[in-house]
Amino acid sequence: MASEISRITDYPFSASDELLLDTNVWLFNYAPHSLDDSRVAVYSQALADILAAKSRIYIDVLIVSEFINRYIQLKHKLTAPRTKLKEFRKSGEFIPVAREIADDMRRILGHCMRVGDGFDALDIDGLMNEYATGGSDFNDQVISELCRAHGLKLVTDDGGFGGRGIPLVTANKHLLD
Repeated sequence: MASEISRITDYPFSASDELLLDTNVWLFNYAPHSLDDSRVAVYSQALADILAAKSRIYIDVLIVSEFINRYIQLKHKLTAPRTKLKEFRKSGEFIPVAREIADDMRRILGHCMRVGDGFDALDIDGLMNEYATGGSDFNDQVISELCRAHGLKLVTDDGGFGGRGIPLVTANKHLLD
């Protein structure tokens, strides 16, 4: 099944949109990034447009978990690259980082409605069969099923969502080609 893919810079967000923002979109807006990463400006503007349009934004625990874990990795690289991640998490340097991440996650959750992933209703055998082919990310599979089950458009920069049969809004050139 082909996905409906929209270019994020041209997409007219509206109050009727029901969106799931992928982890990478939240990271572009809240986590540290290279100053020359043009995606930060694109996805920051998109979030501003989404909020101005009063689109409904949904989030699930998988995205929260991915955000927290990836943010920790980014901060670890910046603040204590010579230590192992587990050592960093046990150090005093981690406490302000944990507070920063928790504050950012609270801000994100303030924009969102929580949605269940429906794990109990997922076709796990089907997902495992697809995963076993080696061409799928399990979290992407679950997020795709979540979007399908709730009729959500996914706002993402992740090229792995191409061909998943869900509506996408993106700036990812590989998805738009």
